[in-house]
Amino acid sequence: MKNIFTALLLIFTSLLISQNLQLEEIMKGNEFIGHQPSNQRWSVDGETIYFEWNSTNELGDKTYYWQKGFSQPKLVPKTAFTFSDIQFKGQGKFETVYYTNQGALFSYHKKTKENKIIYQTTSNINALQRSSNPDIIYFQQNKNLYQLNVKNFQLLQLTNFKSGTASSDSNKDNFLNLQQKELFQFVNEEKAKSDWNKTQSEDNKLKFPSDIFYGSNILEAIKISPNGKIITYNLSEYPTAKDTKVENLITSDGYTKSKTAREKVSINNNSKHKMYVYTIEKDTVLPISFSNLTGIKTFPKYYQEYDNLKNLEPVEKAITMQAPIYNASGNLAVFEARSLDNKDRWILQLNLETASISEIDYQHDEAWIGGPGIPGYNFGNGTLGFLADNKTIYFQSEATGFSHLYTYNLETKKKIQLTQGKWEVRDVVLSKLSNSFYITTTETHPGNRSLYKLDINSGKKIPILTNDGAYEVELSPDETQLAIRYSFSNKPWEIYLADNKSNSTLKQITFSTSNSFKKYNWKTPEVISFKATDGTDVFARVYNPKAENKNKAAVIFVHGAGYLQNAHKFWSTYHREYMFHNLLTDLGYTVLDIDYRASDGYGRDFRTGIYRHMGGLDLSDQLDGKKYLVENLGIDANKVGIYGGSYGGFITLMGLLTKPGEFKAGAALRSVTDWAHYNQGYTANILNFPETDPEAYKKSSPIYFADNLQDKLLMLHGMVDDNVQFQDIVRITQRFIELGKKDWDLAVYPVEAHGFQKTYSWVDEYRRILDLFNENLLDKK
Repeated sequence: MKNIFTALLLIFTSLLISQNLQLEEIMKGNEFIGHQPSNQRWSVDGETIYFEWNSTNELGDKTYYWQKGFSQPKLVPKTAFTFSDIQFKGQGKFETVYYTNQGALFSYHKKTKENKIIYQTTSNINALQRSSNPDIIYFQQNKNLYQLNVKNFQLLQLTNFKSGTASSDSNKDNFLNLQQKELFQFVNEEKAKSDWNKTQSEDNKLKFPSDIFYGSNILEAIKISPNGKIITYNLSEYPTAKDTKVENLITSDGYTKSKTAREKVSINNNSKHKMYVYTIEKDTVLPISFSNLTGIKTFPKYYQEYDNLKNLEPVEKAITMQAPIYNASGNLAVFEARSLDNKDRWILQLNLETASISEIDYQHDEAWIGGPGIPGYNFGNGTLGFLADNKTIYFQSEATGFSHLYTYNLETKKKIQLTQGKWEVRDVVLSKLSNSFYITTTETHPGNRSLYKLDINSGKKIPILTNDGAYEVELSPDETQLAIRYSFSNKPWEIYLADNKSNSTLKQITFSTSNSFKKYNWKTPEVISFKATDGTDVFARVYNPKAENKNKAAVIFVHGAGYLQNAHKFWSTYHREYMFHNLLTDLGYTVLDIDYRASDGYGRDFRTGIYRHMGGLDLSDQLDGKKYLVENLGIDANKVGIYGGSYGGFITLMGLLTKPGEFKAGAALRSVTDWAHYNQGYTANILNFPETDPEAYKKSSPIYFADNLQDKLLMLHGMVDDNVQFQDIVRITQRFIELGKKDWDLAVYPVEAHGFQKTYSWVDEYRRILDLFNENLLDKK
């Protein structure tokens, strides 16, 4: 009887889907929706907007352009080269700008539009820098820095970096050398003649930079000051970590192919970095010492919980450092450094004469440093730059609990907080033409990205674009117009043009959505908030079915990535899931999509809420979401399912394995099952290292709770996943087998990596998820 009911239910479901949405269509993703444009930017003359687009459903994007008077965008010819403001960033004051293309150096004159090649060899050039002298440019080639005078075409090599070490002196005095000198006048005469010739040669020799040997280290972050006097560089040692392997079983020749992937998290994977200052005029190198930095010898607090760590002698932390940021004249420099235990960020001033440093700002977080405008990983850049006065810097900090914008005057040592409130500054652009910033914030709502113009002196904010949704804005070179990428909850991204003023009318340039997509009345999910058990406000998207269709069953979706936001008011990166949730509501389900603890957009405390316990507060937020559904939306507590991918798959596993009976069924896609097997950069932030904090890993990993499985579990995983690797799901599967567990299934996808590519895989995956919920959450009468 049960099988007959299931068959009838699936037939009924298929009929409903055919009347509304079909998995075979929505799982095509952008092929069904329409490919949205991206990377909008202005030409250097401000007359053209360039962007990438796939308007004809091809295999990839092409470059399009739009100008005033166009009825629609046009495809840039293959032979044309797009001269955009992004490409020439930092060269706005120059009439002739320089760029590299395919390893060669080109010049482009803004007025005459003349474009020509300047320098080309078989060795590619890169890392182009402008000097404060308009006739001088710098570039790197073969790991060395060169200076080119574009007026008289004088080319000088400024550094002489060499791998390895200096060769030893074979003529160093030993017993035999000294004996020869003592016995033979001829030997001494020949030595004197050789020394004289060498002196004469040195006196007439052209000046050339001394050899700088960097041994077996990696030479990185080479940068010259705008005035051409100072060069900084880093030498790094990276450990030889054991890589993981991903086995490809479906190949063109019928043989399996093993590919190298990432390493696994370990304190032994930490690298070592040193920073140096090379003075060109003096031809000297000085190392920078970081020994006196605040907190440089302070161990994390969790060390006190482990007997083998709590009494360790203090040692300097390993740190990474970014290349300096210079003012326009090149006489002042600042840079940021970050500790490899993820707890500290320093903003430092570099004394260019003495190679010494002084602290400007110290940011410490006992969990991990992060937030908008602040590097969340060891090798990222945060917001940092100079104002037009050449003596004041700006940066972002979470000192108040939310990421805000600050300035600091290097002369007066005065720090000023420019923005404040329980909201975040997301993006910062310094105006080239006025003493102001253009900032994107969440001031109107955590789920919005609004644009304001902020006057630096008065602190006054002028709203520019503040309607619900998200605005990604590029200023025209003269800052009179805005090239905007905008989306809303049920409206995919498009490119618009607007004047740079409050309440400006947006002119739509691209029209990307397909006719098939436009036929359906896509829902605008309601963004709500509920109180978590600990009193924290948690935001979520709710997809409500029509009252006459409501079946009192609910599905909770858990987004991936951990630090990501999905309960917002703009188009989701989870567009297939968004469409699937529309399909579920057509079938009578209520869907809740929660921005659980550690999601992006809600400040420092929310961001770090999972420190040392993934599957703690982030899971309890799902349970509080279920409670909200039951108490406010009439959902049957015994008819709630949960699903998600990546981190969402991990939470699904933790939900079923640590809170059995709470969810009737769960689908875990590409799930982490043991954090000790995940990567370094992401995991070490949150759980520290498995060698120093093993308890954090144990209580955060589903594989340790496999014995608790009692609810229906569906696992789905790509076999060539090089992010959350297939080994992860195999290991927990073996645990279920050994423990005699029955209520689980595993679907594998032989050609898919972490992000599925093939529509047939998506369809199969979500057909299984839909069947799981239909079979386990709906009444069987």
